Amino acid sequence: MIGTGNAFAKQYYNNNALIQQQSFTLLVDCGITLPHALYEQGFSFNQLDGVLISHIHSDHVGGLESYAFQMMFKYKKKATLYIAESLVEPLWETSLKGGLIQGDLTSIEDYFNVVPLVPNTTYELAPNLHIKLIQTQHIPNKDSYSILFNDIFFYTADMTFNPQLLQQLVKDGVQTIYHDCQLESPGVVHTSLDELLSLPVELQQKIKLMHYGDTIGNYIGKTGLMEIVQQGKPSTM
Repeated sequence: MIGTGNAFAKQYYNNNALIQQQSFTLLVDCGITLPHALYEQGFSFNQLDGVLISHIHSDHVGGLESYAFQMMFKYKKKATLYIAESLVEPLWETSLKGGLIQGDLTSIEDYFNVVPLVPNTTYELAPNLHIKLIQTQHIPNKDSYSILFNDIFFYTADMTFNPQLLQQLVKDGVQTIYHDCQLESPGVVHTSLDELLSLPVELQQKIKLMHYGDTIGNYIGKTGLMEIVQQGKPSTM
């Protein structure tokens, strides 16, 4: 995790991740703070093999303009963008178009090798790295997708509480869940810590908390059996 903070955190970077499998490096989301967070981890945009977007809030896509410009003009090539097919047009029209249009560069395809993804379909991005998008609820009437990696690691986008989904995923073989966590209740458009604490202990043992606010230090020892993900520290899937 190169960032574990929510949209308003100041002590933590936006909740963005690097997934590395052998020589393949995938960026998961590209928030406003991503360029600096990536730099602090010793990575350049040119070292990424692609970016996977979960939804189009700024703490998840606000760094894409910088990514696109650097790849196009500094490294002279397009970045690869993995994204749900339903998000391609909204991402361009509502988030990127105003900043990126210039000269002959007038579409999202001019900057990115766009790979549209169909939800609930498994894709192999690299040897031994498979992903599946699962649509989860966040903001009413706005598509948002969480991600299943290799059928064993579930990485939530911002999502409201869905214990049935979590239980089914574990039943199907998921071993680890990185879950966004709003520390104060009610969660409204996120899952709250209180809601996660209501889960059975055998499910809590598989959950690690991310996308939290600056007051996370006040909750150490108060998260049940769920660990708090630390930004900048690598872990295995």
